[in-house]
Amino acid sequence: MLRNTLLFSLVLLFSLWGLSMGQSLQDIQNVKVDELSDAQIEQLIRRAESSGMNEQQLEAMARERGMPASEVSKLRQRIQSLKSGRNAQDSRSGAVGQDRGRQVTGMQYDPDIFDSLRRSDPYYDLSEEQKKIFGFTLFHNRELDFAPNLNLPTPPSYELGSGDQLLIDIYGASQQNYDLTVNPEGRIFIPNVGPVEVGGSSVEVASSRIKKSLERIYSGMGGSNPNTFMQLRVGNIRTIKVTLAGELRKPGSYSIPSFSSVFNALYAAGGPNERGSFRSIQVYRGSKLVQEVDIYSFLISGNMAQDVILRDNDVIIVPPFTSRVEIEGPVRRPGLFELKSGETIQDMLKFAGGFASEAYGSLLTVHRRTERELKIDNVSASEFETFLIKDGDQFKVGELLKRYENRIQVSGAVFRPGEFAMGDNMTLSELIALAEGLRGDAYTKRATLYRTKPDFTMEILSVDLDAILDGRQQDIPLKREDILNVPSIYDLKEEYYVRISGEVNRTGVYQYGEQMTVGDLIVKARGFKESASNSMIEIARRVKDDSSGKIAEIFTLTVNSDLNLTDEEKGITLRPFDHVFVRKSIGFQRDRLVQVEGEINYPGEFSLEKRDERISDIIKRAGGLNQFAYLKGATLIRRTENYEDKGDNEKKLESLESLSRNMDRDEAIDNSETEKQLLERLEKRVQLLREERRKDTQLQQEDDSFAEDRYSSLDGTDSSVMQIAMREHELIGIELDRILQFPGSKYDLILQEGDVISVPKELQTVRMRGEVLYPTTARYEEVRGFRNYISRAGGFTEEARKGRSYIIYANGDVRRTNKFLFFTFFPHVEPGAEIIVPKRKPRQPLSVQAWIGMASSLATLAILVDRLSQ
Repeated sequence: MLRNTLLFSLVLLFSLWGLSMGQSLQDIQNVKVDELSDAQIEQLIRRAESSGMNEQQLEAMARERGMPASEVSKLRQRIQSLKSGRNAQDSRSGAVGQDRGRQVTGMQYDPDIFDSLRRSDPYYDLSEEQKKIFGFTLFHNRELDFAPNLNLPTPPSYELGSGDQLLIDIYGASQQNYDLTVNPEGRIFIPNVGPVEVGGSSVEVASSRIKKSLERIYSGMGGSNPNTFMQLRVGNIRTIKVTLAGELRKPGSYSIPSFSSVFNALYAAGGPNERGSFRSIQVYRGSKLVQEVDIYSFLISGNMAQDVILRDNDVIIVPPFTSRVEIEGPVRRPGLFELKSGETIQDMLKFAGGFASEAYGSLLTVHRRTERELKIDNVSASEFETFLIKDGDQFKVGELLKRYENRIQVSGAVFRPGEFAMGDNMTLSELIALAEGLRGDAYTKRATLYRTKPDFTMEILSVDLDAILDGRQQDIPLKREDILNVPSIYDLKEEYYVRISGEVNRTGVYQYGEQMTVGDLIVKARGFKESASNSMIEIARRVKDDSSGKIAEIFTLTVNSDLNLTDEEKGITLRPFDHVFVRKSIGFQRDRLVQVEGEINYPGEFSLEKRDERISDIIKRAGGLNQFAYLKGATLIRRTENYEDKGDNEKKLESLESLSRNMDRDEAIDNSETEKQLLERLEKRVQLLREERRKDTQLQQEDDSFAEDRYSSLDGTDSSVMQIAMREHELIGIELDRILQFPGSKYDLILQEGDVISVPKELQTVRMRGEVLYPTTARYEEVRGFRNYISRAGGFTEEARKGRSYIIYANGDVRRTNKFLFFTFFPHVEPGAEIIVPKRKPRQPLSVQAWIGMASSLATLAILVDRLSQ
């Protein structure tokens, strides 16, 4: 397992290096594992496994090439997950794994095995300059090898030579087949005919000679009306040897198929090198120049007429280039191009694919060398055909200016704002017409025309559009890059709105409209709540231009509960920024619930009948106590200020959701029209209340820390105090026996919403907690006292603070231990009580400075006493 993990990890490592084209193996320390895909991992895993490398060799290679330890960890994780997937797949397919632990003695592995990804780039080993040479990559593309197609019919002009296989078929009145090979002397030997000279002849000429020779034994083959026929085919072809010399990457002699052409031979030799010519490649045959090949002709137009078929002992010469220039900038194919004598800039641009869309083609800049120094020339488009190009020239193509020559713009209160082309002598009114005119909210008294001056400073012109469009002022001629902004009347004033608060279904801010009344606003707010008072509605209006100190002007009015328009409402229309308050009705009261639990005849929830209802009243309504009730253990549980009660909207939302659920019936029975309308209204109101709940939640989150801040701001506050202060409920000790004996007395508390009266069974235990040796619960016995129960818990610990012990009674009351002189009075124990013994605070030992200070004070006191006694 370890060996396979290391193997796969290192395979990935070098694949990562291979992703960076042109890097050396020393760059492996900069690889990033996360940049490798699973497909690349799979490819290199298979390559490494087939090489037979062991883990020691892999580790040594990794150390030599600087593999980071952090990347190894990532690689192992990637490989383990991939490897587990491969193993599972092999198991499902029934494949039998090989024993990879066995190695072949003396086996040599390929050090470049991990370069497969890098070598997948056909131009990985080319320098940047080589890639710039036009045509250089043609002979370095591994997807293009120019191999001759041997399955095509043999060309009639093919010249036969030693080693060619000739297949002769005789058919017609006579049937015969011959399989002959051209011997080194250039002859074939036909049985019963003899030798025939075919070497150096084309297939067409050789076929004629062989036919004449066969007519001697096949008489039906001759004459004007033959009945026997012959067909000559070339079978296996021979190889020829050609020599490539000059500026090539790999010059030498090559054995190639006899069907090969010049391009086949050039590909075998790696093509011309950096100094080689691509325009004047010479083919010599018998010391004579038979063809000059221009590779650009093939690259530009696909013309292969110059790609002649080679013959044995042909010589291909690649001379150095005579003139090479470079073109840079926005052209389709920037790079280095070789030019022949007489070729112009237009030819160079054709080789470069022409100008790109962003090119400035009217002027080229040329950097060239003179006999002493460098020189720059400008070449205009009119000189492209006549400019004399020199070797080494560097042409640079500029880009178009990032500016518009005829753009004007309009924005604001027009029907079609945007950019437009400026026509000849165009004016401001014509621009507005192009924008399809002004909108109704356009502020025409003062539009703004922004103009760019020649020094790129901004000039602002104020324009009265009304006067220009009416002809009362002269129209303004426009200039390039002018921008007209027509403001809206609403851009020049504060946005008008009104606000409503209080007992309406949807409070908030609403759009103001002229002649708007309070009733209109209430309709927008989804009407009154049930708790609203339509006779107590206030309007708060802003005060302007009043220096008397008055803040707002208040109006009070009554709105019909049916929202019909009344005369009083007609007399007061709303103004912008008015704030309407809808007060709650004086007599409105929602139900308030309390709960009674425990040993009660009718436990459960009860609604308070009146505001001053007391504990005795609820106990009476609940049927009184049963025979098991323990009066002294009764408690009152009350909400604290930290209790988060559900608001009116939340309660209404729950009610409406419950109503909607209860409207569901059997699927086979369709709802009536009334029920459908109700469901639609419920859905709308539920969505509205949910939105209100979301807003309330956001506001609540802003105030959540208020209670915590109130206590955390006190230095040294105990965490237990914080927890107690943040509780949502608290216990209130009550004396239920006195409450029932004296109803309405001071013991009989007035109930509040959410109160819980709990009456337990008679309790028979006492709990001991805190600093006792064995906290436990003991059976209550009336004769036992405080110390006796502490003894039953093992006694006090050494850290116990005895004088601060206290008891929590069953009804929630708390009593502490008291001291008088040297006497300690522990509280009385009752059933259900809990004894708490707090922990003593750790004592801090006095420091050396404190001891020194104390000694100094005592010495001073002694001296003072001695002097007073004299």
